[in-house]
Amino acid sequence: MTLHILVTGGSRGIGAAIVDELSDDNVLVHATSSADGDLSDPAVPSQIWEAAMEQMGGRIDILINNAGVFEPNPIESSDIEWLDGWERTMAINLTASAQLCRLAVLHWLERGQEGRIINVASRAGHRGDSPLHWHYAASKGGILAMTKTIARGYASKQIYAFAICPGFTMTGMADDYLASRGGDKLLADIPLGRVAMPEEVATMVRFCALEAPPSMTGAVLDVNGASYVR
Repeated sequence: MTLHILVTGGSRGIGAAIVDELSDDNVLVHATSSADGDLSDPAVPSQIWEAAMEQMGGRIDILINNAGVFEPNPIESSDIEWLDGWERTMAINLTASAQLCRLAVLHWLERGQEGRIINVASRAGHRGDSPLHWHYAASKGGILAMTKTIARGYASKQIYAFAICPGFTMTGMADDYLASRGGDKLLADIPLGRVAMPEEVATMVRFCALEAPPSMTGAVLDVNGASYVR
């Protein structure tokens, strides 16, 4: 049976690597991009879900939540600017992912079928991030808690959930951040001596989507060059 997979943020960086990694498998992928709508709009996640359902004949087997933003939010900003920055990141990184997870779980429960969720979180969800990125770390910590809750709540229904936590990854966002924060200093904090490549993260996502045994549900997998170990 051809597996039907919805990948958010699939047009560049880690998302594009995920789509490419899945291209040789017996799957049908519906990948979204920013052209599909602003995920800070609460109406957009359901629109994305419905568009994917229509493309894939009314069945989705695997949800990969990868879309996200990594935007600075200085505490010196005005109250309203800081709150707007907080809420935008939470809406895109956490709330939109939660909406799609909910739709996926309801879909699988209704059909009585197995389903898998892979949420791309971040090392920041464990160890925090820079003073400019409270909101980013908090959103990714929320993703981890949500993933574990789904795994515990629905394993008996053959609905499995996994989280992948990259550290710095060689995407456009990481390039800008490394440059702004002093690349050599940050690299010195990574025992491997380099940031992760998008293809490495994609390999982990593919494994969780297609190969991980059910007993792994709830697992949080790190891809950070030993810059944070648990």
